[in-house]
Amino acid sequence: MDILAGIFTNKYVIIPAIIWLITGFIKVGVAYIFDRRIDLSRIVGTGGMPSSHTSYIVSLAVVIGKNSGWRSPEFGVAFAFALIVMSDAAGVRRAAGEQAKLLNSLMTTHFPGEEFSKKLKELLGHRPLEVIVGAVMGVILGMLLG
Repeated sequence: MDILAGIFTNKYVIIPAIIWLITGFIKVGVAYIFDRRIDLSRIVGTGGMPSSHTSYIVSLAVVIGKNSGWRSPEFGVAFAFALIVMSDAAGVRRAAGEQAKLLNSLMTTHFPGEEFSKKLKELLGHRPLEVIVGAVMGVILGMLLG
């Protein structure tokens, strides 16, 4: 039980998780504005505005920097990890999503009327602006809550 108590009272776990949820609910609102439907899967789903993965990892780095020092090794590791997550979100995952969109389109165009067992997920990554907004949210909320 000591492990669970440690996890659920650890601000380095709780604060980024709260920020991740806030960002997820904002994604639901943004999706509603553009699609005119409430999609609660946006709370935990990939892609969309803003990047919740980015807000999570950036807020973690900010909370670590604020509490352990901006020159601490822990902040350095968290900062490096944040850069990797943001690069992946706007790079590899975005490219994979674009490829999925193209493959889904090709399958529909070249094999009309055929049932496919699984349509590829298209909303995987983020446009750079979505990552930037997620990072800004992570910094601001991390400073406020951390």
